[in-house]
Amino acid sequence: MTNPREVVLVTGGARRLGAALCREYARRGRVVVCHYLHAERDGAALVDELCAAGAEAYGVQGGMAGWRAKRLCPDLVFVGGHFREYQRLADLVMAVFEDFTPAVERISIDEAFLATSIRRRVRDEIGLPVSVGAAGTKHLAKVASQVAKPDGIVVVESGREREFLDPLPVSLMWGVGPVTQRRLAERGITRIGELAAEDPGALRQLLGRAVGDKLGSLAHNEDERRVRPTPRARSVGAQSALGRRRPEPDLVRAVLGQLADRVAGRLRAKHRAGRTITVRVRFTDMKAVTRSLTLPGPVATTLTLIETAETLVRSALSDHPDRREITLLAISVSNLVDQPVVQSELPGVVPDDPRRPGSATGSDRWAIDHAIDDVRARFGRTAVGYTSIALSEFSGVPDDFRELAERPLED
Repeated sequence: MTNPREVVLVTGGARRLGAALCREYARRGRVVVCHYLHAERDGAALVDELCAAGAEAYGVQGGMAGWRAKRLCPDLVFVGGHFREYQRLADLVMAVFEDFTPAVERISIDEAFLATSIRRRVRDEIGLPVSVGAAGTKHLAKVASQVAKPDGIVVVESGREREFLDPLPVSLMWGVGPVTQRRLAERGITRIGELAAEDPGALRQLLGRAVGDKLGSLAHNEDERRVRPTPRARSVGAQSALGRRRPEPDLVRAVLGQLADRVAGRLRAKHRAGRTITVRVRFTDMKAVTRSLTLPGPVATTLTLIETAETLVRSALSDHPDRREITLLAISVSNLVDQPVVQSELPGVVPDDPRRPGSATGSDRWAIDHAIDDVRARFGRTAVGYTSIALSEFSGVPDDFRELAERPLED
């Protein structure tokens, strides 16, 4: 595929801080991986693909759940990430990018698509290695940057795209995870060229219509997506992977409390509220179900969000009584509106209902939550909070790490 556009993908090295810490442990003779949760307790950590040190011999791989990694290697040592430092360095790199062009699309903590080459300046000013892939499409630039790691440049010339792609493993492609890679390998497809040569109908049957068509097109370097500045979020959500847990009421409330506290706080920080609340429950076979409710008025209060989410999760679980374990809970709020203030309702006119922001309970909760926000702004998130959330035994994704994945809200 020939394309006059040039897309440059730059992958930074912020996460190598965690890798360095892992290597330090490895020098002491310990098998170590970097993770983002307390895997021994919660069973929900993800192993960082950059930070495995000596664990590969046991079958531990990047992106693997912590409980599975621990089962493969019982003596495994889990090292937490340095999220604030990752964010600080990644923000510095993004600032350099934007000096070159406004056409920056950030896709992770340390990756961005650009329209020009900036590798040398990042190294000189910030001291981080970056890998650069330059090509005519976003997907090809991504693959080229993977080939260029950890500290190189790969430029794919126009007209030679298939020559570059065909011998590469399918694991380098966007959207090919362990499950898809295994299915392709069972059919004898391990290289991108083999994928491109496969019958489209066979790919649809093997992977499903959407995935089969997408991967088939990308294998032919058919990708019309353009670089766009990172869009603002039109909804606010959070989720927690749980490993394999029985959905006991105390666990469900604790997890939803943590998620609702994060989501509601983000809404209030931008003076927003939402009318539609959606929950997602994922079971051990990876099947997920959702339940939604549109409220009479927009809400951004933590307790109201918890109560509504609990009702929706109970509904989802009652519809699947044969499912004894869950692996993930998620909350999102959409149908957003501005809510800089709340107008109190006249007392005694209609029954009190916390789901209406102007009701007696609704306005009280709004005032309490904003007081909590003010204290946290001065002294940190752990300075104050609801007892049921602050003293919960459940430990979710650290706030520092969760912030890295949160897309800015529309103003």
